[in-house]
Amino acid sequence: MTKDDLDSVSAATATVAQQLHNLLSPSDVDTLQHQQLLILGRLQDSNAVLSHFNEFSERSFVAVANNFSHNTRLLKSMKNDLDYVFHKISSLKTRIQKQYPNAFKDTVAALDTDDQPDLNVPQ
Repeated sequence: MTKDDLDSVSAATATVAQQLHNLLSPSDVDTLQHQQLLILGRLQDSNAVLSHFNEFSERSFVAVANNFSHNTRLLKSMKNDLDYVFHKISSLKTRIQKQYPNAFKDTVAALDTDDQPDLNVPQ
């Protein structure tokens, strides 16, 4: 850019700045600055609260994560044990049914008349 171009850009910038200055009264600018400071204060307070909450959440997660993983492993182990027990019961029922078919039918009929609530059926 030449010196004349820089001078014309500078003059145009000064003209635009002067027109903007004429559009806004000093009291409006002071009001805007005051509102911006209030918003800045609120945002800083919110940021501090969120930072404290994040720190608390991190500490709580560390405390709970170990218990959660331990309990998850325990539940998986219990599920495997229950699957094994149900498999054994099923195989025993099959063997008993083959050895004593009449006795098994009588026992099943007696169990069907049981008045205990069925926990698998929603009420």
